[in-house]
Amino acid sequence: MKDCPSRTVLDVLANKWSLYVLGLLRRHERPLRFTELRRRIEGVTQKSLTQALRNLERDGLISRTVYPTIPPRVEYALTDLGVEAGTLTTAIADWSLTNAARVHAARAAYDDRPADQP
Repeated sequence: MKDCPSRTVLDVLANKWSLYVLGLLRRHERPLRFTELRRRIEGVTQKSLTQALRNLERDGLISRTVYPTIPPRVEYALTDLGVEAGTLTTAIADWSLTNAARVHAARAAYDDRPADQP
């Protein structure tokens, strides 16, 4: 349903960069700085990571702490809600690792089908 409140939450959780952020914060069990996250998430742009972090913070899944240093130090950590979401995203990641070969084999079989097959 278009107006379902859970839809917007699912949109954030379904974002691949959000999944990576939640996974990294869960795996490291400590706050991480923006540069640490960016360095560890291969392929993410500064803009995409910034947007994912803002969305996760807005939804209460991560906290953002700014330290008054020069330059300012900013750290991101999971909230209790984020830990719960991290349990789900870790399950998705584990499933993906376990079944990646099967998914790739299914893709190859699909791609190798003759074009006239439905």
